[in-house]
Amino acid sequence: MKRLFASITVCLALLLAPAARAQGPASQPRVLVFFSLNTENDHMLFATDALRFLAEQADRHGFRVEATTDWNDLNDQKLAQYQMVVWLNDFPGSAAQRAAFEKFMEGGGAWLGCHVSAYTDKNSKWTWFRSFIGAGVFGLNNWPPLPAKLIVDDATSPITKGLPASFISPTDEWYSWRPSPRLAPNIHVLLTLDPSNYPLGIKSILTDKDGDVPVVWTNTKYRMIYMNMGHGDQVFASPIQNQLIQNEILWLLHKN
Repeated sequence: MKRLFASITVCLALLLAPAARAQGPASQPRVLVFFSLNTENDHMLFATDALRFLAEQADRHGFRVEATTDWNDLNDQKLAQYQMVVWLNDFPGSAAQRAAFEKFMEGGGAWLGCHVSAYTDKNSKWTWFRSFIGAGVFGLNNWPPLPAKLIVDDATSPITKGLPASFISPTDEWYSWRPSPRLAPNIHVLLTLDPSNYPLGIKSILTDKDGDVPVVWTNTKYRMIYMNMGHGDQVFASPIQNQLIQNEILWLLHKN
């Protein structure tokens, strides 16, 4: 619990910090980051680290980043000020928020979604998003969170530039989807969970039966990336994975 309160404190500090950063050149692209406080502790820990990482990337690569916990900022007027949005640990809950996001993406906006932000199940009613993310429904996750070997599917993509053919991703909770997003139209998979990881987990186990488990992909109809990473405080512990996430941000902002 102490770690949760500490994380919230850091997040709030980071939430305020970008206001000063936003005074930079008007020509710099703007990124709006959405996250929630009332969520799972490990998802909050990830959001804390992600906000710090994004702020560092903004200073290094010349874009402006601002963060909010108000998902009502997913509206046409607000989104018109930004080139990219990020969902760290949650997703929009109202029809108005969803409609504004659809319009933003259909109009050429960019999106980075992390981990639980793409969660869908049989009760999910947002059919546009199901097509957008290319996933059927959430299938299974490993438990407890564990490191895993990932395979780079497309070494020619600017998103995977500089990555080895495979690497060990830090401790995370890995999702499978049914059916695999790879089977959906316009989905281009960039990284996949190596089957050599199986069985992955103790209480909840990913096995050979789960087969193909993409972990990073894009829908080629949009400027978007989904990455499975986003559970706990180890996501940014790997320089290789940090390179991947940096590449994702730069590609979404047309900077690589």
